[in-house]
Amino acid sequence: MTDYAGPLRLGVNIDHVATVRNARGGDNPDPTRAAQIAQAAGADGITAHLREDRRHIRDEDIERLMDALSVPLNFEMAATEEMQQIALRHKPHAVCIVPEKREERTTEGGLEVAREENKLAHYIAPLREAGCRVSIFIAADKRQIEAAHRIGAEVIELHTGAYCDAHAEGDFETRDAELKALTEMATFAHSLGLEVHAGHGLTYDCVSPVAALPEVMELNIGHFLIGEAIFLGLEPAIHEMRRVMDAARA
Repeated sequence: MTDYAGPLRLGVNIDHVATVRNARGGDNPDPTRAAQIAQAAGADGITAHLREDRRHIRDEDIERLMDALSVPLNFEMAATEEMQQIALRHKPHAVCIVPEKREERTTEGGLEVAREENKLAHYIAPLREAGCRVSIFIAADKRQIEAAHRIGAEVIELHTGAYCDAHAEGDFETRDAELKALTEMATFAHSLGLEVHAGHGLTYDCVSPVAALPEVMELNIGHFLIGEAIFLGLEPAIHEMRRVMDAARA
């Protein structure tokens, strides 16, 4: 392990608490309450994705989260004018630019930065000027990492979905190839001065190899933890994830 490995942060995504709420309407379960429980359980930050169609998190949730939290809010959003204006109004600690398609069930891949480099450079400039840390959610691809660096992003979040899917399916050859790419690209991004985060699809079973990567400073985990909370409770689910992460880091 290299000498720059520091403590590994855990960001908890509370989107799917809002998914359950919206299935029936009304106010329950409350994603802000979930965020407060996660914060008390040791989460280092809270992630919330305000989608164009408002399928889970709503505008008022962002307002309440900004008021309620003492840990940083990571505001996930598509690169649209509407979302830029919302971010500039609230000025969260961090904004993570993600690809978004209306018909997808979840974020399916990393953002295409290299193809939209000029547009994204102009898009994130006002966010940086407002004091938000800008993160770009991308695949473990050298071309995309270089482009994220050129446009002025401070952070990249590596998409771990393909690695997690291969692990779950027992396709260990693909899993190992994906982990190799994550390892190499985390090192490369760090060499450019980018802070490296990772997330998407991580579970107790597959998080350890990613948590062990010394360049990765933060993991963002949501759907699995909210699912485990049904059986264990949110606080114990987060404690167990933290235990597994810390053991891998050590």
